[in-house]
Amino acid sequence: MNRSLDINLNLNVRGLSQSATLAINEASRELMDRGRKVYRLGLGQSPFPVPEPVVQALRDHAHEKDYLPVSGLRPLREAVAAYHARAEGLDVDGDNILIGPGSKELMFIVQLTYYGDLVIPTPSWVSYAPQAHIIGRQIRWVPTQAENDWRLTPEELDRLCRSDPTRPRIIILNYPSNPTGDTYTLDELQELAEVARNYRVVLLSDEIYGELHHTGEHVSIARYYPEGTIISAGLSKWCGAGGWRLGTFCFPRSLRWLQDAMAVVASETFTSTSAPIQCAAITAFDRNTEIDRYLDHSRRILRLLGLTLWERLCKAGLSVTRPAGGFYLFPDFSPLRERLARRGIEDSETLCQRLLEESGVALLPGHAFGRPLSELTTRLAYVDFDGEAALACAPALESGELSETDFLQRCCRQMIEAVDAIETWINEQ
Repeated sequence: MNRSLDINLNLNVRGLSQSATLAINEASRELMDRGRKVYRLGLGQSPFPVPEPVVQALRDHAHEKDYLPVSGLRPLREAVAAYHARAEGLDVDGDNILIGPGSKELMFIVQLTYYGDLVIPTPSWVSYAPQAHIIGRQIRWVPTQAENDWRLTPEELDRLCRSDPTRPRIIILNYPSNPTGDTYTLDELQELAEVARNYRVVLLSDEIYGELHHTGEHVSIARYYPEGTIISAGLSKWCGAGGWRLGTFCFPRSLRWLQDAMAVVASETFTSTSAPIQCAAITAFDRNTEIDRYLDHSRRILRLLGLTLWERLCKAGLSVTRPAGGFYLFPDFSPLRERLARRGIEDSETLCQRLLEESGVALLPGHAFGRPLSELTTRLAYVDFDGEAALACAPALESGELSETDFLQRCCRQMIEAVDAIETWINEQ
């Protein structure tokens, strides 16, 4: 007689679903396999290829097979530290850097290691909260407002901290933002840093999209709160290397105790990050003229495409924050609530499901980013285009040989068609 084993799941993972970004990617693939036209605006994967000098460095080091130090290859750690020192004027060296198999893994380990609440402004990236649930950490949500372009204000942060001023907390600050595409002004960063310093909180500054600030003017809050800020970065977004899985944490010396504890956990979990990938990453962080041009062109393309889509969605009647970095928009369909309610659409999950089924446009519901289910917010990743072809045409766009309209039609036509499909769907009776 066959008897199934008892199901004994950890209570912290019961009820958790697959990451929303990966789920929408699989749903899109299923529709495509059935012959449907799908605009894949759900998964936030960079459309651009890995820069050739970095690819060549990987080829050159493909033979590397040894386990590397848990904290990372020393030359890579030095290169990452030098990068942050150049960009932000921080007093850091290789001893302040921890390398991991993606910043996502490092974020999980820092929550596992640090004893305290996790403070998350909403909307926020889909994996922050599930990671905290898995570990069993208390989550404190800080709702932000559309009128502030969904940015955390110093007043909101102070109000939360003041309620229990000595409670240990990690506060996540992500900018340019996933999911809104917005960023902070220097004044806002300084004011947030002052509040963080007053309450001695740890700031986990997720700056994975920092190099994709559309005008190349990203500034880390670590510049204003160096003693309490961990900078999270990596290769996945600006270097087009999501599948390479390499993330970096830059610690202040005052948090060395936390860095060392994370390294202990790493030694018992992922052991070390792929040797060939770490060797290749040195080239990425060291930079050269070719990589700088790659970044200039990437920013120019994303700036043009983001502003074009933003303008069109606003004209279609949606409320959308103007993008400043990365490749996301956060369209709010609330101005169309009455019209959508007549079609049986009253929450963000139903909205995205119906939009995908009826128009082929894959967006993510705002609910996946910590917003109320009844709110008609969505996230749009404007990445469904051939990044390699776009980069090839970027010099002609820069020189004016190719107009912006012609560039978008030639290189980003799929994205323009996606907005056409959204507009058509909105206007259907």
